[in-house]
Amino acid sequence: MKMELIQPFINAADAVLSQGLQGSTKVDSLAMDEHAYRRKGVAGMVALSGDIEGRIVLDLEPQTAVRVASHYAGAELPESDGLIRETIFELANQVVGNAVCALNDQGFHFRVHPPMLVTSDEGDKTSEDVEALMICFETSLGNVYMNVALRYNKRRMSDHATAGR
Repeated sequence: MKMELIQPFINAADAVLSQGLQGSTKVDSLAMDEHAYRRKGVAGMVALSGDIEGRIVLDLEPQTAVRVASHYAGAELPESDGLIRETIFELANQVVGNAVCALNDQGFHFRVHPPMLVTSDEGDKTSEDVEALMICFETSLGNVYMNVALRYNKRRMSDHATAGR
């Protein structure tokens, strides 16, 4: 997996989290993961297809998810509130949207799919053959985890290169 694909997502997550939560964020850890993703709590996944394919998972431990959603709602939310899931989806959309803009500026073309809730503790089976980068962002409301599994679509990229001739 190339850092040139991942860096826009790291930058976007840092910006979205620090602005939205009105505080500083710190990348606490980066680790390669070659296994299917195992969620930590409330997780939203956004898939990409086209020149770049794969998925991004934004995952918050249950208590962190409640604190973050309550921050955005401006009121304490119960742990069972559907707004918590919607908040995670919106954060994932913002992160992916910002990163997509940067990648589009580099000439990549792809489709962003709507966010989906990651419900299985066994993770995303479709990414078992793809290595992923797990990034932990420390925020004032708790840790936010982002799992990025992306690769170049070789067929699309070779079609793109041939069309440029």
